[in-house]
Amino acid sequence: MPMTLEQWYRQMPVVTRSYLTLSFLTTAGCALELISPFSVYYNSHLIFRKFQLWRLVTNFFFFGSIGMDFVFHMFFLSRYCRLLEEGTFRGRSADFFYMLLFGSVLLSCVAPFINIQFLGMSLTFMMVYVWGRRNQFVNMSFLGLFSFTAPYLPWVLLIFSVMLGSSPVVRHPKP
Repeated sequence: MPMTLEQWYRQMPVVTRSYLTLSFLTTAGCALELISPFSVYYNSHLIFRKFQLWRLVTNFFFFGSIGMDFVFHMFFLSRYCRLLEEGTFRGRSADFFYMLLFGSVLLSCVAPFINIQFLGMSLTFMMVYVWGRRNQFVNMSFLGLFSFTAPYLPWVLLIFSVMLGSSPVVRHPKP
């Protein structure tokens, strides 16, 4: 019997499920205009001078407009986040969370210098990169067109994302 969506969702490890849920709800909330992307983007001036500390976290949950690129990012987030949490970090969800926290802190430190306001895609690529490095001898195929090994997966995904018409970074929306 095929697995239902609810069974699939409930079988996800806790950190993966939480991040996927928050990312989907934040992006969908912005798409439905329930919340504004202007209230979740990373802005160091607003964070450290106006004490809008939620921006340190919420910028990791927004993935741009809902479309094919969003669907692919949610797929890759759920797949590689889950593979890391169930594989490399099996039985150590707290360690996996701290890895994500460490990556988030590093990305947040770099963001003001490279002018990126939404870091969710960067964090997803970080997880794909870590998975690829931990599984460096795994052979992969992209849409059956060409084969490569796992360490090249982030680059393949980045090129595919650009081919779908998306920018490699999610920029601040225009007012």
